[in-house]
Amino acid sequence: MFAVPMMKRLTLAAAVCGIATLQAPPSWAQQATEIRVTYSNGQFQPAQVSAPADKPILFRVKNLDGKAMEFESTSLRVEKVVAAGTEGVINVRALKPGRYEFYDDFNDKARGALTVQ
Repeated sequence: MFAVPMMKRLTLAAAVCGIATLQAPPSWAQQATEIRVTYSNGQFQPAQVSAPADKPILFRVKNLDGKAMEFESTSLRVEKVVAAGTEGVINVRALKPGRYEFYDDFNDKARGALTVQ
């Protein structure tokens, strides 16, 4: 007699847990804004990009140069080495409005900026 109520409780608990995993994802998991940047001849193209505020950002950086580059930004809190002839993907948290600079850590002259509005 004890086993049946216990089984019902376990089934109910499993059902509740299953429903909890089907709920809408939290706001940080919302669709990211994708920004495509190429790196060629030691420069970012485009060097100035923009994105909406309070939404995650996904940078796709395609390195067309013959050597590796490092996409880095202190204000964005990211750094990623992108090998020659490959593409790197960099996820950035949702940001408040402002200007966020990025650069190639291997080349002081390669600079760019993200404007968040």
